[in-house]
Amino acid sequence: MSLDDVISSALDSAELTYDRKGDGVYFVTLPGTKKLQTNCWLVAREHSFAVEAFVCRRPDEAHEDVYRFLLRRNAKLYGVHYTIDDAGDIYLVGRFGLDTVTEAELDKLLGQVLEAADGDFNTLLELGFASSIRREWEWRVSRGESLANLRAFRHLVEPASPHEPGSLTTDGN
Repeated sequence: MSLDDVISSALDSAELTYDRKGDGVYFVTLPGTKKLQTNCWLVAREHSFAVEAFVCRRPDEAHEDVYRFLLRRNAKLYGVHYTIDDAGDIYLVGRFGLDTVTEAELDKLLGQVLEAADGDFNTLLELGFASSIRREWEWRVSRGESLANLRAFRHLVEPASPHEPGSLTTDGN
């Protein structure tokens, strides 16, 4: 079985959406819950195999806290690690020998990418974008817009907005 066959078989078995961009090059979309999707490149070259997934743009604030979180998180990841590019955007990357690329190993690696990108997403937003989240919350409240996709960050808004649809005031109404 060729490497391309192994990769496409693993992706098909996992029922993932992907585009083959050339020999050994795949653009894969991993579905998530907190981060709705994570785009991931799989690239097999003559002597190596690489995984690269975009996680989050450069944080607006608290860079030290974000990077401390990423470094600590790296110690718990399997096969991939967090890194940043020249712009400060956050990625998960991994480099491997071709002999390690099996369907089972790809399943584990993609599972780790998804678990990390999706599982860490809200924490990264809380650490690196808290001020933006607060501004967005207030803007939506002032316009009567939905707060549905911001509910996970309600604890960042102090005090909790009594104007949120469905919230209770102190008198029980």
